[in-house]
Amino acid sequence: MKYDIIVIGSGPGGYIAAVRASQLGKKVAIIEKYAALGGTCLNVGCIPSKALLDSSHHYYDAVNHFDTHGISIEKPRLDFTKMIARKATVVEQTSGGIKYLMDKNNVDVFEGLGSFADATHVKITKKDGTSETIEGTNIIIATGSKPSSLPFISIDKERIITSTEALKLTEVPKHLLVIGGGVIGLELGSVYKRLGADVTVIEYASKITPMMDADVSKELQKVLKKQGMKFAVGHGVTSVERNGNEVVVKATDKKGKAVEFTGDYCLVAVGRKPYTEGLDLENAGVVLNDKNQVTINEHLQTSTSNIYAIGDVVEGAMLAHKAEEEGVVVAEFLAGQKPHIDYNLIPGVVYTWPEVAAVGKTEQELKDAGIDYKAGKFSMRALGRSRASGDIDGFVKVLADTTTDEILGVHIVGARAADLIMEAAVAMEYRASAEDLARICHGHPTYSEAIKEAAKAAWDGMPLNA
Repeated sequence: MKYDIIVIGSGPGGYIAAVRASQLGKKVAIIEKYAALGGTCLNVGCIPSKALLDSSHHYYDAVNHFDTHGISIEKPRLDFTKMIARKATVVEQTSGGIKYLMDKNNVDVFEGLGSFADATHVKITKKDGTSETIEGTNIIIATGSKPSSLPFISIDKERIITSTEALKLTEVPKHLLVIGGGVIGLELGSVYKRLGADVTVIEYASKITPMMDADVSKELQKVLKKQGMKFAVGHGVTSVERNGNEVVVKATDKKGKAVEFTGDYCLVAVGRKPYTEGLDLENAGVVLNDKNQVTINEHLQTSTSNIYAIGDVVEGAMLAHKAEEEGVVVAEFLAGQKPHIDYNLIPGVVYTWPEVAAVGKTEQELKDAGIDYKAGKFSMRALGRSRASGDIDGFVKVLADTTTDEILGVHIVGARAADLIMEAAVAMEYRASAEDLARICHGHPTYSEAIKEAAKAAWDGMPLNA
């Protein structure tokens, strides 16, 4: 069978590319090696983790905060099996939704491992060992990523686990050790901390969320520490060993002193790496860089002109929404349009509580670039809406160019930060100034008023409610 476009991988980037290409009149096929569509994000990443984050948040609030609101109940009982089952249902429903989209948009779905026979033919190897080959004028590689580890760690998927296993445990750990203070480690650490586990996060860098603004990292660690999470930053892990139902992590602290941590589970959350195994890229002349990422140009085109690559398999932030945008860009480019992505305006989000979200440059990045900037900051504690809901932790920080007042970066720690950040992204897309944002009338009382106030603080240094 011959197609205009073949997409290998059905994650956020792949399935969105397939939908958009079909909308633009292309004959499209998508290949997925697993029975369920949706890739890592839907099956063992974004969606199941958010389901558990929401469920654990409800439980934590019932145990710790209901009484503050005048709601008296008997102590809630955790049914962890039911919580995990609900997560599985959410995943199943969402995967079914993608199958519906494929049918609706007349995208042919092939189940099996896709590999290149040559630059225009993809071999699909099925579970039963049989195979078939389809032809594509253009091919999009959207195979995503998988969890990374450290060379000396042996992942047994029982006690020494990755995020995949952490999403389907059969019990709440007594003491969960988390290696890595990035997004995945903090989110899953939050889930189990809320459910009653002791959680210790061990991070090599001098701060958690190392790639985020320093103020954000400091505030988030302070808040999570207040919630009971323990942190060992500036610690380099040297070994991870399992003894029965006990896991021992040895590390060296920032002064070079050897330290030891003991728990019943260890989550290895040191990032993710591109997944290119089994693609037989050499048969199509597709080149990888030294990080095992597919090499691309500004049009997401690989070294073989009719083959494109998107999402976690190429350079850049490993974010589902980044992959989606790249999928749309490739589909539209192949349809003769002239799409673009501003990679500076792809928001980053951490779904702890409070949430963390950011778009644009950090203060350190502006300093390193020699850009003269001004900063405005406003505390969530000063908002009427925050006091009404009890979510008083966090702040909004707006960074703007000293000369032009153009907004260069926005960083939020607070309730619903993941949703609030899009106001900043839209403003920055249209190159708004801090004054522009400060002069927009915001509903009262809302969390979004903190953005208005922080923008005013950056603009003229005089927020109205601080």
